[in-house]
Amino acid sequence: MTTPILSVRDLTVAFGAEQSVSVVRGISFDVFANEVFCIVGESGSGKSVTSLAVAGLLPGGAKISGSIRLGGTEIVGAAPETLRQVRGRDLGFIFQDPATTLNPVLRVGRQIVEGEVTHGRLKPSDANERAAELLREVDIADPVNRVQQYPHQFSGGMRQRAVIAMAMAGRPRLIIADEPTTALDVTVQAQVLSLLQRRQADTSAAVILITHDLGVVAEVAHRVAVMYAGRIVETGTVDEIFSSPRHPYTRALLRSIPRGEAVGARLDAIPGQPATAETLPGGCPFHPRCALGSGRATCRTEEPPLRTVGSGHKAACHFVDETRAPVSLRREEFLAPTSSSIGQPLLEIDALKVHFPVRAGILKRVVGWVRAVDGVSLTVRAGETVSLVGESGCGKTTTARTIMGLVRASAGDVRFAGRSIVNLSAGRMREARRWMQYVFQDPYAALNPVLPVEEIVAEPLRLHGLYEEAGGARRIAELFEMVGLSRTMFGRYPSEFSGGQRQRIGIARALALNPRLLILDEPVSALDVSIQAQVLNLLQDLQKELRLAYLFISHNLSVVQHISDRVAVMYLGRIIEQATRDELYDAPSHPYTQSLLSAAPVADPSFGRTRRRIVLEGEIPNPAAPPPGCTFHPRCFRTNDRCRREVPGALHLPGASTLVACHYPDVAQAGPTIRKASMEFGE
Repeated sequence: MTTPILSVRDLTVAFGAEQSVSVVRGISFDVFANEVFCIVGESGSGKSVTSLAVAGLLPGGAKISGSIRLGGTEIVGAAPETLRQVRGRDLGFIFQDPATTLNPVLRVGRQIVEGEVTHGRLKPSDANERAAELLREVDIADPVNRVQQYPHQFSGGMRQRAVIAMAMAGRPRLIIADEPTTALDVTVQAQVLSLLQRRQADTSAAVILITHDLGVVAEVAHRVAVMYAGRIVETGTVDEIFSSPRHPYTRALLRSIPRGEAVGARLDAIPGQPATAETLPGGCPFHPRCALGSGRATCRTEEPPLRTVGSGHKAACHFVDETRAPVSLRREEFLAPTSSSIGQPLLEIDALKVHFPVRAGILKRVVGWVRAVDGVSLTVRAGETVSLVGESGCGKTTTARTIMGLVRASAGDVRFAGRSIVNLSAGRMREARRWMQYVFQDPYAALNPVLPVEEIVAEPLRLHGLYEEAGGARRIAELFEMVGLSRTMFGRYPSEFSGGQRQRIGIARALALNPRLLILDEPVSALDVSIQAQVLNLLQDLQKELRLAYLFISHNLSVVQHISDRVAVMYLGRIIEQATRDELYDAPSHPYTQSLLSAAPVADPSFGRTRRRIVLEGEIPNPAAPPPGCTFHPRCFRTNDRCRREVPGALHLPGASTLVACHYPDVAQAGPTIRKASMEFGE
């Protein structure tokens, strides 16, 4: 590692015509062949702007200074044709959202080899054959036919693998992957990361991986750079960063991660909001949120330089020597629900089915059915958190929307407080929804952008004619205070809030009618780990105070472990295992559950290198044509002839509350998959 593939020196990027605002402020780093260099930090820290600068993809109004050398080419100030040649020859870029990366009106095969054809390295007559070869290399089945298909005919995981094939088609020297697994399920994420590592090894490429998932960083990184407010505040090997972080911000990020030993405990959320380029404080940008620098004049007036604290390990902190002291991850105790605090069944789902018709032909006749939900039974008690997990397309969100009456049930029953709410009239369903509220995944799309937030939170009260009765503006102020916001924010619009603040507003709106049940559909998946910790703490506080019941939907298994009392695992429209949180995480019995837990990234590099992992092959079967017998058998590592013939019934495991739909449940094959041992930061 003597000559870097990429060398960045004193890079500064600013935007603005009249008054420039620097979003990247003088960063330097090198990336070498056969290395994965991860850049982490909260949203707005400058990670993606840095990657776009390296690729020469910043808009024309950006003001760039410093040096970026990729191979022998200087990127800063290079002519457009030079940049085009570099991107076609030396650089591959994997963007976060494959749905927007791929052109929806062009065949996938053409897009994968378009760069090679354009730069004259591939004859058009050989394009389809080369595209099929690249799809085969990224483990996409039937590549010869797939090259003729369009992006909408690919699943999310397949689209991301196609984008990886496109980025690596020309065997680039540097690959930049900007949040390539954020929107993916843990099983697909494991496939994509394994594929990326394998293809990197084949080509000896250097990789810059940008992510806010510290579990992914621990799994794949060699070196890590932590960014805050446009600067690198700490850099070192992955083991140094995770075992001996020297900057207070890095330590705070790691402490805010849900871990196995933190079950039922409050997370150590970082106070306040991340500094932005427009609101950069004087001195050290992190000092308003830093426990170490609180009240120290030096931190308020002088920005610390990045200095060496070990071999290849650097940190930008005035008091970096004080971070040598070990910091225990013991959390503030949280009183998790007990048998006495969990009440009677509040929500009861009985053999629920939701089937959507498949229509074809000019007359749009029904030719089949998509079995989105196919016989789900589940109970949620007052004061209890039940989590629903599984891969995308398994029916989690459809189940939740059917409970709320947003999707019509095909069969089965849903009872709330003992009364059936299936097939109610619109007026009666509105009355029922007063006691059930939904918190959506995307805090940016869930709020009306043209209404001030006071009106957004007040809207449920007005719809039910309860605004004056509830206390009007005083009630709205109480709700804002309840979720940690100020009444001074009343007149602002959603665009003026951060993602975490918008999610808090969505929760305040859901609480306006004093509901008894909240359905939380991926409520923290779009948030940074620090803001995620704030929202999870808020949800736990509200549950204690108001004795709320939660149906929590997520694909983040660490978050599920942290917040749940019971967990139900869905696959292809059915619940295939449900148990208490501890039973399921300590001794998963269904092979699918074992695969999910073993694929979940863990923020501990040493444990990640030694744990047993099961990476599922193949895609989820089509719910319009599910396989016979056990629907999981095409991907199962324990399948046999009986699994291919017979649908397994649900059975109770002896000595446990676990209910599992498997012919051959095998707890002995599982063992602990998410580490629970306490962890300390220090030497």
